[in-house]
Amino acid sequence: MNASSPSPAQNQASPATLYGGVTNRRVTVRDLAAAKQRREKWSMLTAYDALTAGVFDEAGIPVLLVGDSAGNCHLGYETTVPVTMDQMVMLSAAVVRGTKRAMIVADLPFGSYQESPAQAMRNAARLMKEAGVGAVKLEGGERSARSIELLVEAGVPVMAHIGLTPQSVHALGGYPVQGRGDEAAHQLLRDAKAVQQAGAFSVVLEAVPAELAAQVTEQLAIPTVGIGGGPDTDAQVLVWTDMAGMTAGRVPKFVKQYANLRAVLGDAARAYAEDVRSGAFPAAEHSFH
Repeated sequence: MNASSPSPAQNQASPATLYGGVTNRRVTVRDLAAAKQRREKWSMLTAYDALTAGVFDEAGIPVLLVGDSAGNCHLGYETTVPVTMDQMVMLSAAVVRGTKRAMIVADLPFGSYQESPAQAMRNAARLMKEAGVGAVKLEGGERSARSIELLVEAGVPVMAHIGLTPQSVHALGGYPVQGRGDEAAHQLLRDAKAVQQAGAFSVVLEAVPAELAAQVTEQLAIPTVGIGGGPDTDAQVLVWTDMAGMTAGRVPKFVKQYANLRAVLGDAARAYAEDVRSGAFPAAEHSFH
Protein backbone atom coordinates (compact mmCIF):
# COMPACT_ATOMS: atom_id res chain seq x y z
CA MET A 1 0.00 0.00 0.00
CA ASN A 2 1.27 3.46 -0.83
CA ALA A 3 2.39 5.26 2.30
CA SER A 4 0.14 8.19 1.46
CA SER A 5 -2.95 6.03 0.88
CA PRO A 6 -5.50 5.82 3.70
CA SER A 7 -5.76 2.50 5.48
CA PRO A 8 -9.09 0.63 5.56
CA ALA A 9 -9.52 1.81 9.14
CA GLN A 10 -9.06 5.42 8.05
CA ASN A 11 -11.68 4.98 5.35
CA GLN A 12 -14.24 3.96 7.96
CA ALA A 13 -16.19 6.62 9.81
CA SER A 14 -14.88 7.44 13.26
CA PRO A 15 -17.23 6.47 16.11
CA ALA A 16 -17.28 10.18 16.92
CA THR A 17 -18.66 11.34 13.58
CA LEU A 18 -22.30 12.20 13.15
CA TYR A 19 -22.58 10.09 9.98
CA GLY A 20 -21.64 6.43 10.20
CA GLY A 21 -20.46 6.74 13.79
CA VAL A 22 -21.97 5.38 16.99
CA THR A 23 -25.56 4.28 16.44
CA ASN A 24 -26.44 2.75 19.81
CA ARG A 25 -27.42 6.01 21.51
CA ARG A 26 -28.94 9.41 20.89
CA VAL A 27 -26.88 12.21 19.37
CA THR A 28 -26.03 14.74 22.10
CA VAL A 29 -24.98 18.37 22.38
CA ARG A 30 -21.42 17.15 22.95
CA ASP A 31 -21.50 15.37 19.58
CA LEU A 32 -22.57 18.58 17.87
CA ALA A 33 -19.89 20.61 19.63
CA ALA A 34 -17.26 18.08 18.55
CA ALA A 35 -18.54 18.25 14.96
CA LYS A 36 -17.98 22.01 14.99
CA GLN A 37 -14.40 21.49 16.14
CA ARG A 38 -13.61 19.09 13.32
CA ARG A 39 -15.64 21.15 10.79
CA GLU A 40 -18.05 18.32 10.06
CA LYS A 41 -21.23 19.72 8.56
CA TRP A 42 -24.54 18.13 9.53
CA SER A 43 -28.18 18.23 8.55
CA MET A 44 -31.40 18.77 10.43
CA LEU A 45 -34.94 18.14 9.19
CA THR A 46 -38.30 18.87 10.73
CA ALA A 47 -40.52 15.96 11.73
CA TYR A 48 -44.02 15.89 13.16
CA ASP A 49 -44.99 12.20 13.43
CA ALA A 50 -43.49 8.83 14.26
CA LEU A 51 -43.61 7.40 10.73
CA THR A 52 -41.65 10.08 8.86
CA ALA A 53 -39.36 10.66 11.85
CA GLY A 54 -38.44 6.97 11.72
CA VAL A 55 -37.58 7.25 8.03
CA PHE A 56 -35.30 10.23 8.67
CA ASP A 57 -33.72 8.51 11.67
CA GLU A 58 -32.94 5.43 9.57
CA ALA A 59 -31.49 7.73 6.90
CA GLY A 60 -28.97 8.99 9.45
CA ILE A 61 -30.23 12.55 9.97
CA PRO A 62 -28.57 13.38 13.31
CA VAL A 63 -31.00 16.06 14.54
CA LEU A 64 -34.75 16.27 14.04
CA LEU A 65 -36.71 19.41 14.85
CA VAL A 66 -40.33 19.17 15.92
CA GLY A 67 -41.02 22.63 14.60
CA ASP A 68 -44.02 24.83 15.19
CA SER A 69 -43.91 24.87 11.39
CA ALA A 70 -46.34 21.99 11.89
CA GLY A 71 -48.92 24.77 12.01
CA ASN A 72 -48.31 25.56 8.34
CA CYS A 73 -47.41 22.06 7.15
CA HIS A 74 -49.89 19.82 8.93
CA LEU A 75 -52.48 21.74 10.92
CA GLY A 76 -53.75 24.08 8.23
CA TYR A 77 -52.81 27.39 9.85
CA GLU A 78 -51.45 30.29 7.81
CA THR A 79 -48.66 30.96 10.34
CA THR A 80 -47.00 29.25 13.29
CA VAL A 81 -48.65 31.61 15.80
CA PRO A 82 -51.77 29.48 16.63
CA VAL A 83 -49.77 26.35 17.55
CA THR A 84 -50.30 25.39 21.21
CA MET A 85 -48.17 23.69 23.84
CA ASP A 86 -50.52 20.71 23.93
CA GLN A 87 -50.05 20.24 20.19
CA MET A 88 -46.28 20.51 20.49
CA VAL A 89 -46.20 17.95 23.30
CA MET A 90 -48.30 15.50 21.28
CA LEU A 91 -46.25 15.88 18.08
CA SER A 92 -42.92 15.77 19.92
CA ALA A 93 -43.83 12.60 21.80
CA ALA A 94 -44.70 10.90 18.51
CA VAL A 95 -41.35 11.86 16.98
CA VAL A 96 -39.47 10.60 20.04
CA ARG A 97 -41.33 7.28 19.91
CA GLY A 98 -40.52 6.88 16.22
CA THR A 99 -36.76 7.36 16.56
CA LYS A 100 -33.74 5.81 18.24
CA ARG A 101 -30.65 7.84 17.39
CA ALA A 102 -31.49 11.40 16.36
CA MET A 103 -31.45 14.23 18.87
CA ILE A 104 -35.01 15.51 19.07
CA VAL A 105 -35.37 19.28 19.45
CA ALA A 106 -38.84 20.76 20.02
CA ASP A 107 -39.98 24.32 19.45
CA LEU A 108 -41.46 26.35 22.25
CA PRO A 109 -44.48 27.83 20.43
CA PHE A 110 -45.60 31.45 20.46
CA GLY A 111 -46.90 32.53 23.86
CA SER A 112 -45.17 29.73 25.76
CA TYR A 113 -42.01 31.59 26.82
CA GLN A 114 -42.26 35.31 26.02
CA GLU A 115 -43.97 36.20 29.31
CA SER A 116 -41.06 35.32 31.58
CA PRO A 117 -38.12 32.95 32.09
CA ALA A 118 -40.29 31.06 34.58
CA GLN A 119 -42.92 30.47 31.90
CA ALA A 120 -40.20 29.27 29.53
CA MET A 121 -38.94 26.84 32.17
CA ARG A 122 -42.41 25.50 32.91
CA ASN A 123 -43.15 24.74 29.27
CA ALA A 124 -39.67 23.43 28.44
CA ALA A 125 -40.10 21.01 31.33
CA ARG A 126 -43.35 19.78 29.78
CA LEU A 127 -41.60 19.00 26.50
CA MET A 128 -38.82 17.12 28.27
CA LYS A 129 -40.97 15.27 30.83
CA GLU A 130 -44.13 14.55 28.82
CA ALA A 131 -42.65 14.19 25.32
CA GLY A 132 -39.10 13.08 26.10
CA VAL A 133 -37.28 15.52 23.83
CA GLY A 134 -33.56 16.14 24.22
CA ALA A 135 -33.61 19.91 23.72
CA VAL A 136 -35.89 22.86 23.07
CA LYS A 137 -35.69 25.75 20.62
CA LEU A 138 -36.90 29.30 21.11
CA GLU A 139 -36.78 32.43 19.03
CA GLY A 140 -35.02 35.68 19.86
CA GLY A 141 -31.50 36.91 20.57
CA GLU A 142 -30.80 39.43 23.31
CA ARG A 143 -34.47 39.57 24.27
CA SER A 144 -34.51 35.83 25.02
CA ALA A 145 -31.09 35.58 26.65
CA ARG A 146 -32.37 35.50 30.24
CA SER A 147 -34.81 32.69 29.46
CA ILE A 148 -32.06 30.71 27.74
CA GLU A 149 -29.79 31.24 30.73
CA LEU A 150 -32.41 29.97 33.18
CA LEU A 151 -33.21 26.91 31.07
CA VAL A 152 -29.55 26.00 30.68
CA GLU A 153 -28.93 26.48 34.41
CA ALA A 154 -31.80 24.04 35.02
CA GLY A 155 -30.30 21.43 32.69
CA VAL A 156 -32.36 22.09 29.56
CA PRO A 157 -30.29 22.17 26.33
CA VAL A 158 -31.40 25.16 24.24
CA MET A 159 -31.13 25.80 20.52
CA ALA A 160 -31.58 29.51 19.81
CA HIS A 161 -33.16 31.00 16.68
CA ILE A 162 -32.31 34.46 15.33
CA GLY A 163 -32.59 36.36 12.08
CA LEU A 164 -36.05 35.81 10.63
CA THR A 165 -38.22 34.62 13.52
CA PRO A 166 -41.53 33.29 12.10
CA GLN A 167 -43.42 33.76 15.37
CA SER A 168 -42.94 37.52 14.85
CA VAL A 169 -44.55 37.44 11.40
CA HIS A 170 -47.13 40.07 12.27
CA ALA A 171 -44.55 42.46 13.72
CA LEU A 172 -42.23 41.92 10.76
CA GLY A 173 -45.02 42.29 8.22
CA GLY A 174 -44.13 39.03 6.51
CA TYR A 175 -40.92 37.04 6.10
CA PRO A 176 -38.23 39.51 4.96
CA VAL A 177 -34.51 38.75 4.89
CA GLN A 178 -32.88 39.94 8.12
CA GLY A 179 -29.46 41.48 8.78
CA ARG A 180 -29.18 43.67 5.70
CA GLY A 181 -27.43 46.98 6.35
CA ASP A 182 -24.79 47.80 8.94
CA GLU A 183 -27.13 48.39 11.88
CA ALA A 184 -29.15 45.22 11.28
CA ALA A 185 -25.96 43.18 10.80
CA HIS A 186 -24.50 44.48 14.05
CA GLN A 187 -27.71 43.62 15.89
CA LEU A 188 -27.65 40.08 14.50
CA LEU A 189 -24.07 39.66 15.70
CA ARG A 190 -25.06 40.95 19.14
CA ASP A 191 -27.99 38.52 19.21
CA ALA A 192 -25.74 35.61 18.23
CA LYS A 193 -23.18 36.41 20.91
CA ALA A 194 -25.92 36.95 23.50
CA VAL A 195 -27.45 33.49 23.01
CA GLN A 196 -24.00 31.89 23.09
CA GLN A 197 -23.17 33.74 26.30
CA ALA A 198 -26.49 32.62 27.77
CA GLY A 199 -25.53 28.98 27.15
CA ALA A 200 -27.33 27.95 23.96
CA PHE A 201 -25.65 24.90 22.41
CA SER A 202 -26.40 26.06 18.85
CA VAL A 203 -28.23 28.80 16.98
CA VAL A 204 -30.44 28.80 13.89
CA LEU A 205 -29.80 31.62 11.41
CA GLU A 206 -32.87 32.08 9.23
CA ALA A 207 -33.07 34.25 6.09
CA VAL A 208 -29.73 35.98 6.68
CA PRO A 209 -27.30 37.16 3.99
CA ALA A 210 -24.74 34.42 3.34
CA GLU A 211 -21.78 36.69 4.08
CA LEU A 212 -23.21 37.67 7.47
CA ALA A 213 -24.04 34.06 8.36
CA ALA A 214 -20.44 33.10 7.52
CA GLN A 215 -19.18 35.89 9.79
CA VAL A 216 -21.40 34.74 12.66
CA THR A 217 -20.28 31.13 12.17
CA GLU A 218 -16.63 32.15 12.30
CA GLN A 219 -17.08 34.22 15.47
CA LEU A 220 -19.14 31.71 17.46
CA ALA A 221 -17.84 28.65 19.27
CA ILE A 222 -21.26 26.97 19.06
CA PRO A 223 -22.65 25.44 15.85
CA THR A 224 -24.75 27.59 13.53
CA VAL A 225 -27.68 26.05 11.66
CA GLY A 226 -28.62 27.79 8.43
CA ILE A 227 -31.99 28.00 6.77
CA GLY A 228 -31.54 30.57 4.06
CA GLY A 229 -28.15 31.45 5.53
CA GLY A 230 -25.87 30.32 2.71
CA PRO A 231 -23.32 27.51 2.54
CA ASP A 232 -20.91 28.44 5.33
CA THR A 233 -22.96 27.64 8.42
CA ASP A 234 -22.03 24.53 10.40
CA ALA A 235 -25.33 22.81 9.62
CA GLN A 236 -28.45 23.16 7.50
CA VAL A 237 -32.14 22.66 8.30
CA LEU A 238 -35.14 22.37 6.01
CA VAL A 239 -38.84 21.77 6.59
CA TRP A 240 -39.26 18.21 5.41
CA THR A 241 -42.39 18.85 3.34
CA ASP A 242 -40.47 21.52 1.41
CA MET A 243 -37.42 19.28 0.99
CA ALA A 244 -39.45 16.31 -0.26
CA GLY A 245 -41.77 18.23 -2.57
CA MET A 246 -44.98 17.88 -0.56
CA THR A 247 -45.58 21.62 -0.25
CA ALA A 248 -48.03 23.08 -2.76
CA GLY A 249 -47.23 26.30 -4.59
CA ARG A 250 -44.08 28.36 -4.18
CA VAL A 251 -41.41 27.46 -1.69
CA PRO A 252 -38.78 29.82 -0.26
CA LYS A 253 -35.70 30.60 -2.36
CA PHE A 254 -33.45 28.68 0.04
CA VAL A 255 -35.31 25.38 -0.46
CA LYS A 256 -33.94 22.59 -2.62
CA GLN A 257 -36.52 19.93 -3.43
CA TYR A 258 -35.07 16.42 -3.44
CA ALA A 259 -38.26 14.63 -4.51
CA ASN A 260 -41.80 15.31 -5.72
CA LEU A 261 -43.81 13.35 -3.18
CA ARG A 262 -46.93 15.43 -3.81
CA ALA A 263 -47.05 14.11 -7.36
CA VAL A 264 -46.24 10.55 -6.27
CA LEU A 265 -49.03 10.49 -3.67
CA GLY A 266 -51.47 12.13 -6.05
CA ASP A 267 -50.75 9.52 -8.71
CA ALA A 268 -51.16 6.72 -6.18
CA ALA A 269 -54.49 8.10 -4.95
CA ARG A 270 -55.83 8.47 -8.50
CA ALA A 271 -54.73 4.93 -9.40
CA TYR A 272 -56.44 3.57 -6.28
CA ALA A 273 -59.65 5.47 -7.04
CA GLU A 274 -59.68 4.18 -10.63
CA ASP A 275 -59.20 0.58 -9.46
CA VAL A 276 -62.13 0.94 -7.06
CA ARG A 277 -64.36 2.46 -9.76
CA SER A 278 -63.45 -0.25 -12.27
CA GLY A 279 -63.74 -3.12 -9.82
CA ALA A 280 -60.07 -4.04 -10.17
CA PHE A 281 -59.60 -3.55 -6.42
CA PRO A 282 -60.06 -5.51 -4.31
CA ALA A 283 -59.13 -8.54 -6.36
CA ALA A 284 -59.16 -12.18 -5.24
CA GLU A 285 -55.72 -11.85 -3.63
CA HIS A 286 -57.01 -9.01 -1.43
CA SER A 287 -60.06 -10.94 -0.20
CA PHE A 288 -60.68 -13.46 2.59
CA HIS A 289 -62.51 -16.75 1.98
